[in-house]
Amino acid sequence: MRHADQVQQTFDRLVEWGQARDEVRAIVLTSTLAIPNGQVDALSDYDPIVVVTDIHPFFESRAWLGDFGSVLAVYRDPIQLYYGEECFGSVTQYEDGLKIDFTLWPVALMQKVAAEPQLPEEFDAGYRVLLDKDGLTRGLNPPTYQGYIPQKPTEGEYLERVELLFHNATYVVKYLWRDDLVAAKHVLETGMRQEDLLPMLVWRIEIDHDWSWKPGPYGRGLKRRLRPDLWAQLEKTYAGPGLEESWTAMWQTIDLFRQVAIEVGDKLGYAYPHDFDKRATAYLRRVENLDRDAEVFA
Repeated sequence: MRHADQVQQTFDRLVEWGQARDEVRAIVLTSTLAIPNGQVDALSDYDPIVVVTDIHPFFESRAWLGDFGSVLAVYRDPIQLYYGEECFGSVTQYEDGLKIDFTLWPVALMQKVAAEPQLPEEFDAGYRVLLDKDGLTRGLNPPTYQGYIPQKPTEGEYLERVELLFHNATYVVKYLWRDDLVAAKHVLETGMRQEDLLPMLVWRIEIDHDWSWKPGPYGRGLKRRLRPDLWAQLEKTYAGPGLEESWTAMWQTIDLFRQVAIEVGDKLGYAYPHDFDKRATAYLRRVENLDRDAEVFA
């Protein structure tokens, strides 16, 4: 079966299911499969917002998830407020490879969103109405497909990102010095790489694409957009299991961040804080070279 046929078959199943259940009033698809020419593959998931008369029966029982196949695993968000109305998500992986990230909305929530002059970001990124029994979506503006595209950082945001990278590095060196590998790797991989380096790399890509590229979560799709030399350097920031490998990966992370941050600053007209970098790097080196039996930092 061609992928396009499989996608349409799933759309048809969603619509047939919604038509057969009176409590389901509308189904609106969001995310990649709702974007014209979106990059999809055999493992792409479906992100339908299911508008119902009452979300609580769907939250209290998982049985309805079985209508789409044999359920392998489910992650459910707690009920939370959005536009002042309760809603929740149910991320569902099926044994046959199908993955549907259901979001359950009450009718009142769709009515509020449709009445807003501006689309919420998830709709502006792209949406497709699969089912609407009551015209609930009639007031929605068409998407601009600009949702989730990063905005150009202010100089303050740029400088803050540089400071946060080095701030996270102070934790990495402390934990590595203590031989606390699990903690060190967590901050190195989650803090320095994901929270600090990744946004700087995305800014560098956006500069070359006139702030029009929508990055995927967790750096998904980065390899296809990042310059090959920068990608090769990024690969080196992924450390092996040892302490020395983690020290090396941390310094490679800093080196790559510095290079890209200088490029971003030059392109945006922001001065990279070389003096701060020099002082922060000197501190990190002092910790790295501190005697492992030291009782005072000197």
